[in-house]
Amino acid sequence: MAKVSANISIDADVKKQAQELFAQLGMDLSTAVNIFLRQSIRSQSIPFVITAEVPNDETRRAIENARSGVGLSRGFNSVSELMEDLYADD
Repeated sequence: MAKVSANISIDADVKKQAQELFAQLGMDLSTAVNIFLRQSIRSQSIPFVITAEVPNDETRRAIENARSGVGLSRGFNSVSELMEDLYADD
């Protein structure tokens, strides 16, 4: 297969960090880009999830609290028990 060159613009710091990472993995930037392109072609998609959803501070705190068990309700043994607790006067 004939090789061709392609010019792309990359932030200098991103390029440096990527080159360091790929060197640790035993490859150069060109090989890593080729792997990405081949996997994209194979899957007919970007081979990873791209999302713009970044949790805000309130959501981040809620996630941290849930993971550490802060502010969670007690467990229930049935839906009836849950509903009774939900409608109970506090």
